[in-house]
Amino acid sequence: MDQDQNTVAPAQNIPKRHKGLTVRQFVIRILLICIGVTLDAIALDVFLVPNRIIDGGVVGISIMLAHLSRWPLGLFLVLINIPFFIIGYKQMGKTFTISSVVGVTLLALLTTLFHDIPRFTDDLLLAAVFGGIIMGIGVGLIIRNGGSSDGTEILAVMFNEKTPFSVGEIVLFVNIFILGSAGFVFGWNNAMYSLIAYFIAFKMIDIVTEGLESSKAVWIISDLHQEIGDALNDRLGRGVTFLNGEGAYTGNDKNVIFTVISRLEEAKVKNIVDSIDKSAFLAISDIHDVKGGRFKKRSIH
Repeated sequence: MDQDQNTVAPAQNIPKRHKGLTVRQFVIRILLICIGVTLDAIALDVFLVPNRIIDGGVVGISIMLAHLSRWPLGLFLVLINIPFFIIGYKQMGKTFTISSVVGVTLLALLTTLFHDIPRFTDDLLLAAVFGGIIMGIGVGLIIRNGGSSDGTEILAVMFNEKTPFSVGEIVLFVNIFILGSAGFVFGWNNAMYSLIAYFIAFKMIDIVTEGLESSKAVWIISDLHQEIGDALNDRLGRGVTFLNGEGAYTGNDKNVIFTVISRLEEAKVKNIVDSIDKSAFLAISDIHDVKGGRFKKRSIH
């Protein structure tokens, strides 16, 4: 047998195990989750629940059950989420489960504590708008720090493996069904306001988890790729990558420029490309996350 086949890989090539959170990181994460849960509870008890406006997911089901049974909202929040915690421990791991248990338990306690606080407004539209904004910020903080106050997402992940639908599509379907059920419990007028609150909260969650200034990926195909790349580097401070491509129809070699910009720089990129090569192919798309490289923005001039 050839000696090379028995050679053991050097130690430095063996992948290292993923390091867990430090105590400080874990405490900060729990603190931010608690802040998010507090905002969530304020949105529920001060804006939404007193005006019979519900949220989606387990929270929405709990609001309806609490209304029908006259039992505390916090009781249903804990009971309904218990099976999701068990599933979450197997699917997401111990850190996620602990963070979620802390979040849901605190939410149950705070909704009980804030129950007697007078509603901030009787106007259903104002309650839906501001309740949705505050709830979205709170839930966004919880999700951004690795926790969950609702088991719907865990259920969606589980069904995603067995169905052709994405996690987002499953969550949307479940929540539309729950929000539609509110029409039978609170009336269709309140159900429509619940939809408004839900979609506002959904958008606010995106803003908190992804940031106000979303990033965009840019692909440019041009014979003047070097000039365009230099201009993007000099005028925007963006690192660019040159990729080798081939036209499927002509078989000719193509030079592709790839870079990542902020939303505010999109118009500037179009102007730069147009000023150098009006016939250049330009494609821009949204991306969810960027890390590393030279993404930090410099002054635009």
